[in-house]
Amino acid sequence: CHTSGMLTPNGKEYAQKIPREELTHLILKLLQAWKEPLSHFNQHIEHHQELPDDSLSKAKQISNMVHELKTGVEKSMGIISNSLNGMASSETTGLSINNEANMMSDSDFIHCFRRDSNKVQSYLKILKCRIMPENSC
Repeated sequence: CHTSGMLTPNGKEYAQKIPREELTHLILKLLQAWKEPLSHFNQHIEHHQELPDDSLSKAKQISNMVHELKTGVEKSMGIISNSLNGMASSETTGLSINNEANMMSDSDFIHCFRRDSNKVQSYLKILKCRIMPENSC
């Protein structure tokens, strides 16, 4: 996975120890790291004539959701991240994603995306519990 070199907490208990701002920044870095690879993936699958239209539509929907989620995290957490928005994905994460993400097989790509999206989901749940503890998390 192109994001394997990114330091992320192993397990919920470690993620809960990270300060809110750092956890939010980590979420944004993960989302930003997927922006370019998802764009390339969409272009790649558009050239597969044998794929059904709903698969193409689903891939575009996922890319849009990642973009909207990144924007929503920035807004809801009150973070204006000019440095993140002004950087290329590889600069943001400190990773070289150009070749690695593009060279993955489709199944590896989807596996990596699922892994990282699960991390983002877990981190967002932790943040939600910190912001709204009345949800008895």
